[in-house]
Amino acid sequence: MSLLVVGLSHRSAPVSVLERAALSADAQIKLLQDTVAAEPAAEAAVLATCNRIELYADVDKFHAGVAELSTLLAQHSGVGLEELTPYLYVHYEDRAVHHFFSVACGLDSMVVGEGQILGQIKDALATAQELHTAGRLLNDLFQQALRVGKRAHSETGIDRAGQSLVTFGLEQLSSGAPADAWLKGKRALVIGAGSMSSLAAATLARAGVAELVVANRTFDRAERLAALLAEQYGQRPAEPDDVDVLARAVSMESVPDELTRADVVVSCTGATGLVLTADLVAEAVEGRTGAPAVERSAGSDSGSGSVRSGLPPTSVGSEDGCPLDLSAVQGSAAQGSAVQGSAVQGASGFSVMGEAAVAGMDAATLEQHAAWVDNGTVDRREGRRTPEIDTDAVAALAAAAATLGRVPERRRPEPVAEVPRPLPVLSLLDLAMPRDIDAAVHRLLGVRLVDIESLAEASADAPMAADVDQVRRIVSDEVAAFDAAQRAAHITPTVVALRAMAADVVASEIARLDGRLPGLDDKQRGEITQTVRRVVDKLLHAPTVRVKQLAAEPGGAGYADALRTLFDLDAETVAAVSRADDDSRDHNSAALGGLDFGRENFDSNNFESAENRGRA
Repeated sequence: MSLLVVGLSHRSAPVSVLERAALSADAQIKLLQDTVAAEPAAEAAVLATCNRIELYADVDKFHAGVAELSTLLAQHSGVGLEELTPYLYVHYEDRAVHHFFSVACGLDSMVVGEGQILGQIKDALATAQELHTAGRLLNDLFQQALRVGKRAHSETGIDRAGQSLVTFGLEQLSSGAPADAWLKGKRALVIGAGSMSSLAAATLARAGVAELVVANRTFDRAERLAALLAEQYGQRPAEPDDVDVLARAVSMESVPDELTRADVVVSCTGATGLVLTADLVAEAVEGRTGAPAVERSAGSDSGSGSVRSGLPPTSVGSEDGCPLDLSAVQGSAAQGSAVQGSAVQGASGFSVMGEAAVAGMDAATLEQHAAWVDNGTVDRREGRRTPEIDTDAVAALAAAAATLGRVPERRRPEPVAEVPRPLPVLSLLDLAMPRDIDAAVHRLLGVRLVDIESLAEASADAPMAADVDQVRRIVSDEVAAFDAAQRAAHITPTVVALRAMAADVVASEIARLDGRLPGLDDKQRGEITQTVRRVVDKLLHAPTVRVKQLAAEPGGAGYADALRTLFDLDAETVAAVSRADDDSRDHNSAALGGLDFGRENFDSNNFESAENRGRA
């Protein structure tokens, strides 16, 4: 059997596909059950987060396994197989282990180094154990992945390479300013009471928000989370800078009212539809500002709109005596200014001496205009060109006009005064997949929305810490150790079966000795029995330890077959030992809730029996 993973993530698929392929808790359970019921797979586990869906399985056939797992993912996600296939990735055996350990360390996360993935791996393992779909391979894999992830965070500075998705999202909302300083004193609303929402609530509380409201479809869960936050962060501050947060719970029916009061909203629920529609957000903005919410015009910056009525004129010139038809030139210039994004402020809103004024003029009129400029018309605005310089420019244009018949309509863009951007009155962070907040709220003035899609774009260029290389080395070392342990574990049932056979031989010979020497007393019989067992243990110790070492090396899988052949071991006996070991592992893991990072198993470095280990 071999490890196979088939999945898609933010690295392989657009957010729109991930959003549609998101698996509910019930869908994950059904997917696991159907996977182990399929012919190629013996074990299965699902890792489903807001930016990845991965199905892990122990399969006996690669191609059949890929086909079956891909089909099952498509069936349970609701996305057609033909549409889903281009976004799927496949990892097998060593590459699958390497990928999973990288995921556990946060190297494959949207925000490099975030540690929340470890909790999600724990949850995935606990679910697989509860459904009895995780056997020896996946139990070992997931538990070692947890150890590798914890080692990466404790031995390196990978935490400095990135933050949790919550912290990263809040920093995006604050436009790069320190999130703690930006959040301090604000009113916050958290929608949802799951792991991500709880992390968001704790992050907001630590940042010092003045009020924290938790809304959830199950009010009891919201109430428990609010109570925990109030207990931890709601005490009166001992120092002026300490946190003092008012935390309370509300029902989902109260969200529209709370939305009107909140400055920051974080939403992460398991809902399949929108939790906050654009109309609901628009009503909240109207309730906060007292004016109807306005949509941004196309192409305008966030909150800037397209109003230019207060801008100063682009240039100033004296048109007294100018031979131009000012009304015609004004219309022409206005048309050109519209293309450049500037508004014309009457006849004095453009230069009667620059290229904009003479563009399209015939040669005769151009010469007349040049003569008028030569007669001393000046531009009194500081920093403008002198009439002599303008004369040279007009002469050059006249030469072009004589050749072409008309002056080419070319102009340089004039500087445009910047309109101050209003600060958003409502900041929204959507961490749900599929999305909780209607993407149309992007168009509302005074609203800033950051969602999974925008986080993916923002994190693509995020700098990576030097510690990432060290984590990669840790991952490579741990993959090699895992592979060696799996190869060694493969021979363990054979060695145990060999020991059991040797014990049976000793017991049979001692029984035969009793028949031949019935006069032996208990002390004599015990000494003989111990001596025979020690001889057998010493004879088997060196070869079994050596075969374990050889089996751990690449290509060592054949040593188990050789051992069975040399000692004529019964294949069913070996299989029975293997099943008993698997049952023991499952029992120990279940008793510890799936959160134990170690396990009790057969010590393959010391094959002496329990009875003999207790003797001198």
